[in-house]
Amino acid sequence: MNVSEAIQRRREITAFTDQPIPAEKLAQVTEAAYLAPAGNNLPSRELVVVEERSMLDHLAEATPFVPWLKEAKAAIVLTGRPDISKYWLQDASIASGFIWLSAVEQGLGAAFGAIYHSEDQEESEKRESYVREALAIPDDRRIVAILGLGYPREEPPAKKLVPKEEIIHYGKFGQ
Repeated sequence: MNVSEAIQRRREITAFTDQPIPAEKLAQVTEAAYLAPAGNNLPSRELVVVEERSMLDHLAEATPFVPWLKEAKAAIVLTGRPDISKYWLQDASIASGFIWLSAVEQGLGAAFGAIYHSEDQEESEKRESYVREALAIPDDRRIVAILGLGYPREEPPAKKLVPKEEIIHYGKFGQ
């Protein structure tokens, strides 16, 4: 599968089968995150791969928006390091995209659960502390997101998108 096909086939998968993820497929997905670009090539993002059922169930309580972790067969927690780079959030976000597309290539489904909340510091602290404590993540890391992985129970249709003309501008904005 090429990148364009993975982009077109990508869906938010929140219902997974009981089929385990083979180690080599999970390794391919994490390798994609490792190879993702980072601002100034600084190591400002790190991953925690979680496969233990009890921990996945626990992480499903990090926010009301990630209950699907109770069905996921694995999760990847993305952290960012503001002390390493001012681009920590962008770096972790790019790695998230690489994880998602690699999962699609491997025949897996993925769902993105935001932990970091840029507009509500109190909520962000609550979510991040929950995940930090569960996974023994050092205090100098920000917890950006959790991506749940597994084999899709079903393949949802593509979402209806806003017309391209409202999103893509050529030359100047609005043209």
